[in-house]
Amino acid sequence: MPAKSEKKTARHDFMKITVAIDSFKGSITSTEAAYAVRAAALSFGQSTEIKTFALADGGEGTVEAFLAALGGRKYSESVVGPLGEEVIAEYGISEDGTAIIEMSSAAGLPLVPADKRNPGYTTTFGVGQLILAAIAKGSRKFIVGLGGSATNDGGAGMLSALGYKLLDGEGRKIPLGAVGLSRLERINSSGVIPELSECSFLAACDVKNPLLGKNGASAVFGPQKGADSKSVELLDSWLSRFAAVSEEYLCVSHRNDEGAGAAGGLGFALISYLGAELRSGIDLLINLSNIEEEIRTSDLVITGEGRLDGQTVMGKAPVGIAALAKKHGKPVIAFCGCVGNGASSCNCAGIDAYFPIIQGPCTLSEALDKHTATENLKRTAEQAIRLFACAGRITNNC
Repeated sequence: MPAKSEKKTARHDFMKITVAIDSFKGSITSTEAAYAVRAAALSFGQSTEIKTFALADGGEGTVEAFLAALGGRKYSESVVGPLGEEVIAEYGISEDGTAIIEMSSAAGLPLVPADKRNPGYTTTFGVGQLILAAIAKGSRKFIVGLGGSATNDGGAGMLSALGYKLLDGEGRKIPLGAVGLSRLERINSSGVIPELSECSFLAACDVKNPLLGKNGASAVFGPQKGADSKSVELLDSWLSRFAAVSEEYLCVSHRNDEGAGAAGGLGFALISYLGAELRSGIDLLINLSNIEEEIRTSDLVITGEGRLDGQTVMGKAPVGIAALAKKHGKPVIAFCGCVGNGASSCNCAGIDAYFPIIQGPCTLSEALDKHTATENLKRTAEQAIRLFACAGRITNNC
């Protein structure tokens, strides 16, 4: 039997880390965040294998994340923006021909200056134009990301772009924007392109809100887009009118479906008129990629997003990754730009520890600066990984 002094503690000098992280909105993309963490991990020692995945749950970064998982390329298209002006929007087509559309690219809140935000007048028309552009390139399968919208028109603008005629009592086309729905009397599909009937749609979103009421699109998301309490009531009444006319035309009701209120009611139009299936964005991405296999063989899983709070556990990407990691018994740490109320619920949802990356007092604009945020994330990630190593997972090579 060996002497006590000859005993050695079993440790290994190799670690595999899977980084699957969402964007830090307004600051760094999911790909940039993943590579910042990668750089931090590699600076710790040479015996670390890093696998990186860009994440998105239907909002900003959806095209980038799905193209990374499926392969393919990006395209640009000039479309009508949320305020009716021309904007250049990007979409992707995967190697198997699936079109990936990020509605926020054509109708997102960042496209509307703060002093012009009024969801009564913003439109999803450009989203329909992106669908048409992809159809023209041969796509018949679509993944549409619902997140970050500036709109509350129920998807009426998108339908107009696709050829649906939304008419008032005198047979005239209603104006674009939610306000136009106040005049809606009937719907005509005579102008819809025939190729649309050949298409199938998956809508990626992280919310389950119905179209109307206290938990609906207007009440929950309208204030984020510039609506006051009076405007919320009007917006909800206009969407109610749209739902009623749609139900009369389609002979089916989807106003109470989970996710119908996503992206200002765009979910409702996708379900009702395009037969879309609404899916959790992160679940959809996981199913289409090899993230689970990489996590299964990892020592540590790192995730995160710009803000962690009580809403994160309601289907956001970091918790989706955490749930997958816990399925395989893996430790999970998360990084975020800031922590909000209810963030501790993330611990109960599989995130073992989370770390805000701010290094010291600063203004919001300073915190959102791309270079600053990237450096802050690198520094925080390196220290968190060192802490993980100190727990005996790996020998420090420094």
